Amino acid sequence: MKAADFDYPCPPDLIAQRPAPDRAGSRLMVLERTTGRITHRRFRDFPSLVAPGDVLVLNVSRVIPARLIGTRDNGRPAEILLVHPAGDGTWLAMVHPGGKLRIGRRVRFGTAEAAEAEIVEVLGGGLRRVRFHRLEGRDVMARWGAVPLPPYIHRAPDAADVERYQTVYARTDGSVAAPTAGLHFTPEILEAVRARGAEVAEVTLHVGPGTFKPVEVDDPAQHVMHAEWYEVPPAAAEAVNRAKANGGRVWAVGTTAARVLETAAPAVTAGSGWTDLFIYPPYEFRVVDALLTNFHLPRSTLLMLVAAFAGYDQTMAAYREAVRERYRLYSYGDAMVIA
Repeated sequence: MKAADFDYPCPPDLIAQRPAPDRAGSRLMVLERTTGRITHRRFRDFPSLVAPGDVLVLNVSRVIPARLIGTRDNGRPAEILLVHPAGDGTWLAMVHPGGKLRIGRRVRFGTAEAAEAEIVEVLGGGLRRVRFHRLEGRDVMARWGAVPLPPYIHRAPDAADVERYQTVYARTDGSVAAPTAGLHFTPEILEAVRARGAEVAEVTLHVGPGTFKPVEVDDPAQHVMHAEWYEVPPAAAEAVNRAKANGGRVWAVGTTAARVLETAAPAVTAGSGWTDLFIYPPYEFRVVDALLTNFHLPRSTLLMLVAAFAGYDQTMAAYREAVRERYRLYSYGDAMVIA
């Protein structure tokens, strides 16, 4: 398959610029994998789709205020998007304007004596290594950082985004983009899932900026994924393996949870590390039985994962249906279940 096969017409007015007033009030498309049948519901109906013995796997990574706007030596603005700490006191980051921020250049935050980030290395894939002076990176984020909204949201973040661009169960700092399938959950919805006799398990995958990078090569197999850090705690591995052994379904809440589970396949074991697993058709899922996800960008690795799970033809038909029915798309948009 070619990357162009994953194009679809996306009217700009369907790209959600703000979250829905009610998390659980989002629309929910349900696609049956075996028949291709599509039904339209609301997210508050989600617990009715879960059966006793199933396990719902959540990505509990928390979005950090990674977007920093400072000034260069000439007084002009510069942006640094922190990706993750490098372990030696430096951070990996993406910067703008990239052509101006070469090795040795500095970006100032606050007053002249407050804090600075120095470019110490130019890496591949648009990354830089930066070192902070006078304050640590996390302290700089705490004082001057902003929510790193996706590039297709054409507004500045506001106070509401601090809460709404975060799942209600987020607990481990590290993502620069939200695991958006989880944005629809409320504590009440999760409790209703448990009341159905299903388990809820927690894994972590710190989402990097590569999640927004389209596949720009003709052959998806040539696309290079940015590695992201993940963890499968022992309790999550036990819950998943118990469900599989007893005939329950493993629900991945989002493509990030799906990638964690498939990285740890076939018998899910506890552990942590870096994954650059790229799932695209054809791929045989070894752990995930049902997927909850949002609607994704054309030519994105996320859309390709969905197509690998639901089947290419059914996925693209569902996306055409979503556009016809005027579903809200992307991070702050509506949801889709494939089961």
